[in-house]
Amino acid sequence: MEYVSRVPRPPLDGLIDDLYYLEGARPYARLTLPPTPAALLIVNLGAPFLIRAGADVEAAEYADGCVVTPPTRAYEFGYPPRTRSVGVHLKPWGLAPFLPMPAAELCDRPVTVEQVWGRRAVAELRDRLTSAEGPHEMLTLLEEELMRRLGDATGLGLVRHTSRVIAATRGAVAIDELRASAGVSSTHLARRFKDLVGVTPKRLARTYRFTATVLAIDPAEPIDWADLASGAGYFDQAHFGHEFRAFTGLTPTRYVEVRRRFLEEHPGHVLDGWPLPTD
Repeated sequence: MEYVSRVPRPPLDGLIDDLYYLEGARPYARLTLPPTPAALLIVNLGAPFLIRAGADVEAAEYADGCVVTPPTRAYEFGYPPRTRSVGVHLKPWGLAPFLPMPAAELCDRPVTVEQVWGRRAVAELRDRLTSAEGPHEMLTLLEEELMRRLGDATGLGLVRHTSRVIAATRGAVAIDELRASAGVSSTHLARRFKDLVGVTPKRLARTYRFTATVLAIDPAEPIDWADLASGAGYFDQAHFGHEFRAFTGLTPTRYVEVRRRFLEEHPGHVLDGWPLPTD
């Protein structure tokens, strides 16, 4: 599988972690993506793929691509034998300047790129990307499109600053502290977050804490779950286990078993950091 990525130029780098190109055979037909404090935009250039946004909903097909705000639950992605796409990994607030609607309307409701930018515009973009000479030219075209579509978002400075505080503390910060530091009411802060991120600052903090904790796990080493939970600020191991299942649908021990399987079957794979085989 070929994977090429790079950080965009300013001012996009304040909204986007990286632009990427991905092509090849996925390691599994279905992958689970646990919640992360990030948004995602995919422009699909291959066969359609499926997304199931939670265990209680049906999978939906995406032909042109998808737009995903920071999720509150694990998503299941179903792929064709080979996939080809360009995409954007965005900071939690990064989608807001490109959306024609409040981010809260998309919370746990992935939409197609056409629903956000329009069918004709997306068709033209996909044609240009398909005609490009290689991954680097494709990423340049995508960056130019994002620069052209960059708009304003009321309250972005407030949400960006507060989100960075949450990230710096790995979610271990009281919301009252965030409110007092920002000099706004809790209601105002929550409203701005839902408009620009899709979730409240409290929910985003939960996701940051969970993600930081899980990414610190080395599946190849013995794990002291009680010590891990305590170090991450969870009330006790039972609280950590409940949060783990709520975010991933798996128990902590089952998660490690699935991660080990992925690493054993596909050592060094470009997707070996966070996606999991569907259990």
